[in-house]
Amino acid sequence: MSDDRPSSNGPGGRSWLERLGQALSGEPRDRDELTELLRDAQHRGLIDADAEAMIEGVLQVTEMQVRDIMIPRAQMTVVERDAALDSILPIIIESGYSRFPVIGESRDEVVGILLAKDLLRYANESGRRSFNIREVLRPVSYIPESKRLNVLLKDFRASRNHIAIVVDEYGGVAGLVTIEDVLEQIVGEIDDEHDFEEDTSILKYSESRYLVKALTDIEDFNEHFGSRFSDEEFDTIGGVLMNAFGHLPKRGESIEFGGMRFQILRADSRRIHLIQVNPKPEPRQKETVS
Repeated sequence: MSDDRPSSNGPGGRSWLERLGQALSGEPRDRDELTELLRDAQHRGLIDADAEAMIEGVLQVTEMQVRDIMIPRAQMTVVERDAALDSILPIIIESGYSRFPVIGESRDEVVGILLAKDLLRYANESGRRSFNIREVLRPVSYIPESKRLNVLLKDFRASRNHIAIVVDEYGGVAGLVTIEDVLEQIVGEIDDEHDFEEDTSILKYSESRYLVKALTDIEDFNEHFGSRFSDEEFDTIGGVLMNAFGHLPKRGESIEFGGMRFQILRADSRRIHLIQVNPKPEPRQKETVS
């Protein structure tokens, strides 16, 4: 009797759909084999590259912990509890973030979360006089470094929180994590307050602070900053940075070379997305006294 089933990929083999179906069933499976099948499907044009990357991201999130993606304590942008409104506003404007940990005596004492939108009511002069940060503080959610990202995402959705403070085994503050950080592990880069026009690669915030897309051509980067990074081995500034770090850097890591300071603002497990660049001024030459 003839077999009308779809042809296999080789003698004694099964079609990739059959193998994928078995991998997705309740039977035991190897994750590396599942990833290989997904990539094969993408190469065959059965799913597009974005879909394949998202599925891999979902699989990866189940294995990752908060410590893998958190913003380290030293890199957190914070607001002091006793700070005046006039000193808080520049921090919010300069950073471009929408949520801020509010600290007491130190970064280990996070007393609440401040939402930038909650300051709108104090925009006029009378509002400034009546400002009391304690009236607008939101509760803090604490989570351990070891928490898995898929569990954290579920908790974020259930509580409708978008930010959590990460604590170490001794109860000290280790960093912070946001729902966007988790989602970017699945869907890649998400447009937010840092993003700029699609055809813009370098955004100037001040004379000492620039935001740069990692995919910026080295030639364009050198032309803008007057630097001399070689484009013989790498095409983008992100490639140059990965080589300088010697590994794929995580969010918050920084390095100084080529007369500049580079800090990773956004990166996932596959590549760097966004960089903060601080051009270091040339040392002033000593004046000679005649």
